[in-house]
Amino acid sequence: MHAASDSPDNARPTQDGIDPIRAAQISARIDRLPAVATIWKLVALLSIGGFFELYDLFQTAYISPGLIRDGLFATGAQGVFGFSDQAAFASATFLGLFLGASLLSPIADRYGRRAIFTFALIWYTVATVLMGIQTSALGIICMRFLVGIGLGIELVTIDAYLSELVPKRMRSSAFAFAFFVQFLSVPSVALMSWWLVPQDPFGVAGWRWVVLASAVFALFIWWLRSRLPESPRWLAQHGRFSEAEKIMDALEARCVKDHGQALDEPETHNVAVEGRGRFADIWQPPYRRRALMLIVFHVFQAIGFFGFGNWLPALLSGQGVSVTHSLAYAFVITLAYPLGPLLFVKFANRFENKWQIVGSALGSMIFGTLFAQQTTAAGLIFCGVMITFCNAWLSFSYHSYQSELFPTNIRARAVGFCYSFSRLSTVFSSLLIGLFLDHFGTPGVLTFIVMSMLIVIITIGGFGPKTRNLALEDIAHR
Repeated sequence: MHAASDSPDNARPTQDGIDPIRAAQISARIDRLPAVATIWKLVALLSIGGFFELYDLFQTAYISPGLIRDGLFATGAQGVFGFSDQAAFASATFLGLFLGASLLSPIADRYGRRAIFTFALIWYTVATVLMGIQTSALGIICMRFLVGIGLGIELVTIDAYLSELVPKRMRSSAFAFAFFVQFLSVPSVALMSWWLVPQDPFGVAGWRWVVLASAVFALFIWWLRSRLPESPRWLAQHGRFSEAEKIMDALEARCVKDHGQALDEPETHNVAVEGRGRFADIWQPPYRRRALMLIVFHVFQAIGFFGFGNWLPALLSGQGVSVTHSLAYAFVITLAYPLGPLLFVKFANRFENKWQIVGSALGSMIFGTLFAQQTTAAGLIFCGVMITFCNAWLSFSYHSYQSELFPTNIRARAVGFCYSFSRLSTVFSSLLIGLFLDHFGTPGVLTFIVMSMLIVIITIGGFGPKTRNLALEDIAHR
């Protein structure tokens, strides 16, 4: 099953002990794998890992009414930090995400995708349990900060892991499917909140049940880990060829069984062996321009995505909807989160990711403008569903796109650094949205979101490179 030419036995290793020909063969063997059940199972396992991350991430909007009802959270300037506790809660989440993604995500480039995937799962599960038992606003907000750090590491690691495990012709579809599974968490947390937040089952506040439910995922951590191989590309870039080739042999054997026929010959291409990645490598051509583009993109896409998602019940209330009805409407609207990626699973690979990002941002602009003008339940729900659909489309498109733009040795480091600016942006935009909502209502918030999405369109449409159907190594060095 190996390439017929360029035998590894004749290759000359680099000073780091890394053989570029063997590294090229590993990449070529991955890219020739068929889209069979074995590959989709790996995608599904990684997706399950992301399910409870997004469940935790989207809790902000749905448990805040319960925290206010219990007297733990104050509104307006009465909060523990001099402004709304809901805004502080959201800001603490994203400050933790920023630190996790920017400072700690590089450990996935050093220690591997599989180990850090597991480590981050354990971190945020423990922190979530601690948050669920707090009895003060300050304690809840501080624990939420720790949850955010674990989430920041995990989300970046999954992107790098997934892009490296699947062949080039199914990367976009794999991300679409992964986000379909992950986004099932959003209606899940909305439904649980709609059901539990107004109640106190067994004398325990409903919001605590919603938070602690995610800790159940701890039971699956080691089960997930035992079924996920390390990234062969990462192993090859670290000179661990025997391990990488053993994983590839097993994957290919299972794919042949699923496929019912022999695999195509791998098309070996040149692979530059970068050695150990450094932060300074991000600022070398052509990565510097890509990094700057992604930083600008992330600052503004986060305003649009989380500005709507994390404040949906409050935005509905701002349009005159009661708290109970706002949670019910929010649940219906969130059904579009998994629906969007699911509809694109078969079609995502037919279009450039950069144009999918532009199209989804344009859709968010249009329906965000219409949402601000609605006065009926049907109009609010329809426009809310369409905004959510476009946000989900944007999300899986850019997660796939950003992981394609950097080489394996700095992929997690570079993506984590750029991605962290979306979290830093949301720390401040959460406070701004709280102020806009108080002073200008829902239309003011949506105007802020629409203008942010316009900047997203200009940034990616004008400066983003094309990546469709190209090997990761080819994209990285173009």
